[in-house]
Amino acid sequence: MSEKKIQIKHTTRTVKDLKLNAILEITKAINNSLPTSQLLDLYEDILENRLKVGKLVLFSFDKEWTCILKYGISDKFNHIQFESELLNIKEIETMSFSHGNLSKSFEIVIPVYHKQTPLAYVLLGDVNEQKIELSAAIKHLPYIQTLTNIIVVAIENKKLYRQAIQKAQMSKELELAQTMQQMLFPRDLPNTEELKVAAKYIPHQQVSGDYYDFIRLNNHEFVFCVADVSGKGIAAAFLMSNIQATLHSLINYTHNLKDIILELNKRVWENAKGEKFVSIFLGKINTKSRQLTFINAGHNPPILIVDEIATQLTRGCTLLGISENMPPVDLGILDLQNEFTLFCYTDGLTDTLNSGGDYLSERTIIDIISKNNSSQAKFINDAVMYYAEEFKGENLFEDDIALLTIKCS
Repeated sequence: MSEKKIQIKHTTRTVKDLKLNAILEITKAINNSLPTSQLLDLYEDILENRLKVGKLVLFSFDKEWTCILKYGISDKFNHIQFESELLNIKEIETMSFSHGNLSKSFEIVIPVYHKQTPLAYVLLGDVNEQKIELSAAIKHLPYIQTLTNIIVVAIENKKLYRQAIQKAQMSKELELAQTMQQMLFPRDLPNTEELKVAAKYIPHQQVSGDYYDFIRLNNHEFVFCVADVSGKGIAAAFLMSNIQATLHSLINYTHNLKDIILELNKRVWENAKGEKFVSIFLGKINTKSRQLTFINAGHNPPILIVDEIATQLTRGCTLLGISENMPPVDLGILDLQNEFTLFCYTDGLTDTLNSGGDYLSERTIIDIISKNNSSQAKFINDAVMYYAEEFKGENLFEDDIALLTIKCS
């Protein structure tokens, strides 16, 4: 065998060994769970230093197309942008699309797909485009494709694993937040001869900013509220938990509703800095004097029915958290010697939408309460929700709904 043939055979074996060793090295790195940055460094080293591929750009999709690796390119590509024409390329091909700068500077594009979804695009070229011999990018193309698929799939798996961990963490946080929120609601509501209270909560998501409470002060006085934080999710739930804790703390020192509202507003402002607001109806019932005092801070007006006459309770002030200094608060005071029904709710009820695009009206809610006024508090809540379910039809509820019905004999 001639010396030249032996040299070619030796060179071929050396290249094959190089490629095999590189695959083994990549596999070992993946099995050892090396971070994405180190996998990309290894991939770059194999292509640039071992296979002598002159230049490369690797785009990967994660919410948007991003360049995650580049080398051997001029300064004009320092801020390289993905070009939408690449999305039309389904197989390996030479760069032939007519728009953009990438086709002018690279020879080959390798798309990486999972089923019908593009995961990555690799653009290859050589530094010395005047060389007569076959470029390294073309010479090693099948191997580069295999290597690229291995790297991209490994990176994609890392991303999916990371997303799964984040999803599990979020699920755990939601579960904890949901448990926390359930703890906000009172466990026992009065059910005596003179005072009967029932509540109902229908969540739209796992957690929300809806809240109701009913707190005994002494044998004949009770503070209650229905509230709603703007927005949804964990942030709203945590702000509402802060409101609940503040309310319970304040009641140990004062039963003055104005003082409580002013302090709650201060707390919302300190925590939300004007990014979230709280509507709240805060009331106090004295079953001995038969007096109802209340402040409506931008909340849906509760419906009061006395002697078959329905009234909406609107007196109060602005939403909590709009400004650090609360405008004057208008305290409502009612002396109710006859039995009465008070129905409080959050805006998820009136946000209920039917197939015709109509919202459940306050007038309809008043009619339902009036029609069922002689019934138990729980029955009234059930009657309202039964109508809301029928009204919305196939539609979903747009928001959380909290109901609190108080009947005083």
